[in-house]
Amino acid sequence: MKKIFLSLLLVILISAAFLGWKFLGPGTEFSDDRYFLYVKTGMNFDQLNELLEKDTVLRSPAYFKWLAKKMDYNTSIKAGKYEIRRNMNLVSMLRMLKNGRQTPVNLVITKLRTKEDLAGLVGRKLESDSASFLAYLLNNDSLKQFNLDTNTVMTAIFPNTYTYFWNTTPTKVFKKLFAEHKVFWTEDRLQKAEAHQLNPVSAYILASIVEEETNQKDDKGKVASVYLNRLAAGMKLAADPTVKYALRNFELKRIYDKYLLTESPYNTYRYAGLPPGPICTPSPETIDAVLNAPKTNYLYFVAKPDFSGYSNFSENFQQHIQYAKQYQKALDEEMKIANEKTTK
Repeated sequence: MKKIFLSLLLVILISAAFLGWKFLGPGTEFSDDRYFLYVKTGMNFDQLNELLEKDTVLRSPAYFKWLAKKMDYNTSIKAGKYEIRRNMNLVSMLRMLKNGRQTPVNLVITKLRTKEDLAGLVGRKLESDSASFLAYLLNNDSLKQFNLDTNTVMTAIFPNTYTYFWNTTPTKVFKKLFAEHKVFWTEDRLQKAEAHQLNPVSAYILASIVEEETNQKDDKGKVASVYLNRLAAGMKLAADPTVKYALRNFELKRIYDKYLLTESPYNTYRYAGLPPGPICTPSPETIDAVLNAPKTNYLYFVAKPDFSGYSNFSENFQQHIQYAKQYQKALDEEMKIANEKTTK
């Protein structure tokens, strides 16, 4: 009798050790350091298991299913992006999934030009696809609460890194972006904008043009002063980057006369005042350059012929023409050299 008892005890201990190893030992099959599991909104337990088996994530899918049911995870699937580490055990894995301990996703916004660019970035990083997010940006009813519309919506987008959960909805994504916009527009900045007869929207739109005109920090304030002076004088802005935006061709090196005829409210050669929306997402530094623009009499500027990225500024058209001819001559020579190299 004693031998039978000891034999049963041994079997129980071996079984317990075996199950303990299955549940608490290494439970993954992949060789990489980590695997990211994307649990889509509305996914059920069977679909989740199909995904895990397709990607060969688990060593023992059957034990995962059994333990998941014991832990009631099979009826409480939480959407999200989850990091499963190599050799992670099934208990830890299921606790993470059941508690919804997601891996945060960083949405890094640099310079974007269109709403489609932003929607594409969101679609690549988050569960919401680009079409869904673009639909949100194109819905005036959604934007009304932010005092924005489909033209001005991009003025709420500031280059920065934003952290989200993968399954964040378009509404919550935009609310976080808008919160950054509110933080930027301090009382001091609002007063500076008002001094230039601007507001957060118009200052942002002007900054987007300055952003596209120059990468030189020292020139940004002077470029801004040119456009502020033109606005004050009732002149058309005649900004080349707005023509590129109207054409949706951002690779143009030269703006020929035929391009100036492009029919678009963004073409500031045809329409006076600022365009209806920004032509890119300017950096906060560029917006500050607009707000702190020096008082000048400049009405024109053109790139310097040394291709340094700096510009020559003029108070009158005659001086501007002289500078423009110098630049065009240098550009023609540069293009001639480039063409000769390609034909050799």
